[in-house]
Amino acid sequence: MHKQPIVLDLDGSTGVPDGALHVPLQDWQERLRFGCRRSVLDAFDRYLDTQLPAEYGPVLMGSGDFHHLSLPLVKRLAEKRQRPLRLVVIDNHPDNMRYLFGVHCGSWVRRVAMLPQVSHVHVVGITSSDIGSGHAWENYLTPLLAGKLSYWSVGVDTSWSRFLRLKHAFHNFDNVATLTDAVCVMLAENKEDTYLSIDKDAFSPDVVRTNWDQGQLLEEQLMRMIATLDGQMIASDITGDVSEYRHASAWKRWLSAGDEQTLAIPSAMLQAWQVDQQALNERLVTRLQQAMSID
Repeated sequence: MHKQPIVLDLDGSTGVPDGALHVPLQDWQERLRFGCRRSVLDAFDRYLDTQLPAEYGPVLMGSGDFHHLSLPLVKRLAEKRQRPLRLVVIDNHPDNMRYLFGVHCGSWVRRVAMLPQVSHVHVVGITSSDIGSGHAWENYLTPLLAGKLSYWSVGVDTSWSRFLRLKHAFHNFDNVATLTDAVCVMLAENKEDTYLSIDKDAFSPDVVRTNWDQGQLLEEQLMRMIATLDGQMIASDITGDVSEYRHASAWKRWLSAGDEQTLAIPSAMLQAWQVDQQALNERLVTRLQQAMSID
């Protein structure tokens, strides 16, 4: 029997796949969207304890603005387990960037990588310049130096990593096809209980549209990676849906604009994008349920 999907409905963007548990969370949107203080994220984690069943399947969280909610989901799972947990993050960005005001959708990977129960984090599909030389100083170095974080990228100049003896943590490829091949080999040769976190901004815009800058991944390439994780995957989540939102906080409006996020989308275009997104969610949930092993 497949584990029940969960919709953490913060922004109304995901749709509700058949059989999913729908958890309305719109009251949390302003507090959590884009970023929040760690105390707010801890309060949200405690609230999830009252809403989620003991066992569940793929979790849909809406906009990529909420990707930092993967942190409490991974943490609560890791703390219940006796064995190490590997995290594979599909993302166009490293999500390991410096953020001084708590935790946000672009900084959460550092915290999850340093959890003692997490063996390693692989961020796969990066085409963003966030890991290029111009932004090198913005990357948290601790998980990279500790050997707990690796970047898998396409077409990004990461030569700066050699000067800090971090070459082992950077896997750069000429195209997404060779990246996919290499990731599938790595996952097949190193079998481990795995949490898969998908941000759909890693996809080419030809697959689906988001309101962040996007990568080059194709749907069939992600499906190959998921197939390689058959029997290894124990949990998963999905972000990268698209929704329009104006922060009540001028501070958050300024920060999100600084990250070059598209904040205003014409209504007809938004609806069309969401239709495509929700159809993709259905396909992903079905395949992720099949891949999840039963403890």
